[in-house]
Amino acid sequence: MLRAVYFLWISSRTSNERAAVNWFASGSYLVSERIVVGMSGGVDSAVAALILKRAGYDVVGLFMKNWEDDDDDEYCSTREDLVDVAAVADILGIELEVVNFAAEYKDRVFSEFLREYAAGRTPNPDVLCNAEIKFKAFLYHAVSLGAERIATGHYARVQKMDDRFELLKACDATKDQSYFLHRLNQAQLSRVLFPLGELNKVDVRSMAKEALLPVHAKKDSTGICFIGERPFREFLNRYLAHQPGHMRTPEGDVVGEHIGLMFYTIGQRKGIGLGGTRDGDGNPWYVAAKEMAKNELIVVQGHDHPMLLSERVVAQDLAWVAGTPPAAASRYAAKTRYRQGGAPCSVTAIDASVCALAFERPQWAVTPGQSMVLYSGDVCLGGGVIQ
Repeated sequence: MLRAVYFLWISSRTSNERAAVNWFASGSYLVSERIVVGMSGGVDSAVAALILKRAGYDVVGLFMKNWEDDDDDEYCSTREDLVDVAAVADILGIELEVVNFAAEYKDRVFSEFLREYAAGRTPNPDVLCNAEIKFKAFLYHAVSLGAERIATGHYARVQKMDDRFELLKACDATKDQSYFLHRLNQAQLSRVLFPLGELNKVDVRSMAKEALLPVHAKKDSTGICFIGERPFREFLNRYLAHQPGHMRTPEGDVVGEHIGLMFYTIGQRKGIGLGGTRDGDGNPWYVAAKEMAKNELIVVQGHDHPMLLSERVVAQDLAWVAGTPPAAASRYAAKTRYRQGGAPCSVTAIDASVCALAFERPQWAVTPGQSMVLYSGDVCLGGGVIQ
C-alpha cells in the first residue's frame, strides 16, 4: 500500500522534486527507519520533514530552544516558531519533541561569541552552533530517541566516496549553506541527511504550499538566532563594556570618535558617522582596521582602498571534513564570507594549526573572526577562523 501511494504521489511532481524525494526513497520507503528532523518553524525544515515522511521514514520532529534570556520580548520568535512547528507536525502526522539546549548554547557558542567581540574580531556564531549544537547536542539527543540519523533543512549535500563522506554544495547556489557546515566531521556527516540539497528554493515553497503547510510563505529568518531583528548595538551593549576612542586615518589624522571597537567590523560603511568629504571626491568612509592597544578605529575613504584589499589570508582553529588537511600544492577556491563566490587561490602553507592562502585577485574586506572555507569544485574541504 505504501509503495502504491508513493508512486501515485511522485508521478505528479516536478523533475527537481522527484529527484530529491526519489533519492531518499530509493530502497528505503518500505523500511521504517527512525529519523529525527530538526524543525525551526520555517519552510525549509518543514519540507525536509515532508520529504522524509513521504519517502516512508518514521519521522520525529524536534524543536530546539537555544535561547531563553529574553524570550518574552518583542524580538524573540521562539513561541511563534513552536506554534508553527506544532501545526506542521500535526498536518504531517508526526511526533514532535521539544528540547532545551539553552545551557549548552550559552556555554559552547554564546560565550565564544562574546570573547571574540571583546578581542576586536567579528565571529560567526552560526558556524559554531552547527558544529556544537545542531549536529552534536541534537544528534546525541536524537540517538536517545531511537534514531540512527538526523535531518535538517540546510541547503547542502552529503555523498559517500569509498570509506569517507564528502560535504557538497547545494544544487541551488543562491541558497547553499555548506559554508556554515564546514566544521562537521566524518562521524557527524555519516548520520545526517539534507533533503533539500537537490532542490531550488522555489520548489521547496511549492511543495509546502501543495501540502497545505501553514509556513509555505513564511519569511526566511535572517541574522544571528539569539539576536533576531533587534538593534545589534543595543544587544551587545548588555553583555560587554565599551570604551569610546578616536577614529583616525592610516596617516594618523583624527577624523572622528567611535563608540566602542566591538561595534564595528572590517568593510563597514553605514553607521560610522563620517561624511564623505575629506578626500575632496566625496568618497564614503570604511572601517579598515582596529588598533586594540590604542583603542583606535582606522578608517579609509573609497571602496577599493588598498587597506581593504587582501592578497593573502591566514586561518587558525582549523577543521577539515575528511579529518586531514588538503594538499598544499593544489589549487582551490575559498570563501572568506558567506555571501561571496569562491575566489581562486593556492595554499602556501598548511599544518595542524595554520592554513595560509594566496588569492589570484585581492579579496575585499577580509575580516578577522570570520570563517575561511576551502572548496575543491563542489566539495567543501573545511576551513578555519581568519586571523
